[in-house]
Amino acid sequence: MNNKILWTLAAAGFGLTIASHSAQAAGDPEAGQAKFHTCVGCHGIPGYTNSFPNFHVPSIGGQHVEYLASVLKSYASGARSHSSMNAQSGSMSNQDVQDLAAYISSYKGSPAGVAVKGDAIAAKKNAKLKTCTACHGNDGNSSDHANPRLTGQYEDYLAKALKDYKSGARKNPIMQGVTQDLTDQDISEMAAYFASQKKGLTPVGN
Repeated sequence: MNNKILWTLAAAGFGLTIASHSAQAAGDPEAGQAKFHTCVGCHGIPGYTNSFPNFHVPSIGGQHVEYLASVLKSYASGARSHSSMNAQSGSMSNQDVQDLAAYISSYKGSPAGVAVKGDAIAAKKNAKLKTCTACHGNDGNSSDHANPRLTGQYEDYLAKALKDYKSGARKNPIMQGVTQDLTDQDISEMAAYFASQKKGLTPVGN
């Protein structure tokens, strides 16, 4: 058998291996829906709040699948800290993560409808908003799916996330750099702006 044939067969085998791994890694929304039963108690209730500190549990329905998978893996490894989420994700297989992400990202529901308290109009005049929209999109719907959608997310959750990035409690070198010059007023305005955007994230019913 000549070298050309050997290379052809090897390449074909390699292609089949990649296809097999891709199929295995792809999430199954139906399987994810079944697995979501342990998540629905917090993420499926509109307006549900974390007990301490007190802030809304984030809406995740319609979030980017790549971002969701990344976050679950970060909780599982301990790189991102939240006692309930660390416990929930710690026993998840990679397939569990992909299935859940596929289901959550495909979910179509109704926004929680919580009134925005901050000044979303002032945010439009704030030059610092451009720093946020450069990565997250003008309306919070990022075209880079590694970045989270912010549209319609709870205002207090967004504010807490920004404050945690600024303090270093939440780790991300880009976000930590971006938030260092944000005042409390800036944070309030940015959170109000993205929370007020329409057709955004929703709680995930099951």
